[in-house]
Amino acid sequence: MQIRFYVIILGLLLFSCEKESKVEKEIAQIEVNFDVERFDKAFAEAKPEDLGQLKGAYPFFFSTNSDTYWVEKMNDSLQKVLLHEVQLEFTDFKGIKEEFKSLFQHLKFYDKAFKIPRVITLTNDVDYRNKTFVNDSIVLVALDNYLGADHEFYQNIPMYIASNMEKNQIISDVTGKYASKYMFQTKRSTFLDEMIYFGKLLYFKDVIIPFKTDAEKIGYSDMQLKWAEVNESQIWSHFIEKEMLYSTDAKLASRFIADAPFSKFGLELDNDSPGRLGQYIGWQIVKAYAENTEASILNIMQTEPEEIFTKAKFKPKK
Repeated sequence: MQIRFYVIILGLLLFSCEKESKVEKEIAQIEVNFDVERFDKAFAEAKPEDLGQLKGAYPFFFSTNSDTYWVEKMNDSLQKVLLHEVQLEFTDFKGIKEEFKSLFQHLKFYDKAFKIPRVITLTNDVDYRNKTFVNDSIVLVALDNYLGADHEFYQNIPMYIASNMEKNQIISDVTGKYASKYMFQTKRSTFLDEMIYFGKLLYFKDVIIPFKTDAEKIGYSDMQLKWAEVNESQIWSHFIEKEMLYSTDAKLASRFIADAPFSKFGLELDNDSPGRLGQYIGWQIVKAYAENTEASILNIMQTEPEEIFTKAKFKPKK
């Protein structure tokens, strides 16, 4: 009987993998045409007399400041150093462009109304809180926020933030912005609401950028992801035992949802833990819901937390 059970499970797994492979092959055939427009490079090479041409090509960058401001920026020594560092790190954009292509193919597959946007790179004085921007027609990527965790520009930035200022995070960050555009949730009042909100954002990445690792999707190191996986059952037990799920205590979000160097259980293990473990658990709940219901990704993004939690029948890894 036990052997038969394992044979059935193996058969279901093989069928699921075959189905996913067929979908990915179909997605890979979707035609998308776009260029990555290197405004950062054009600005680095421009002279004051080229300003009119830049304004014609990128009018949305020049609407709030005078020509004098932009000429001074062209001649600013710190700007020149920053732009030089960006050009050194991003001489070849082919790999990232291929990831953008796959991202857009997946978005077109799951959302038939999706239109391919302009993709424009720029710099923003290392404003790491605004690394990327997405709307219906434009994707902006500030490349000076992706020069590598150890770059000298980031010496005064907390390490838990700088660790994700790597070029392999660009597509994950852009996809997170798209996920927010598709998101709907009437309330985020309880800890469970918050966990599932961020869990939906992460599951969106599972579907839309399956070529990225789970660590890259959530912005963990491999070691941090392993810690979360190994301790998943204990984390969940802690949340249940402390009756956190339906709590409206805003401090829970800062302890387990917000970006931080570690999660705050109030235990000796805190310093070993990664931050945002509430997001990680929410991700696992949404994954379980998707497996149990086979709901489409766009429907999942619109589904309320209580329904997701009830139908997920979530059981943590042991």
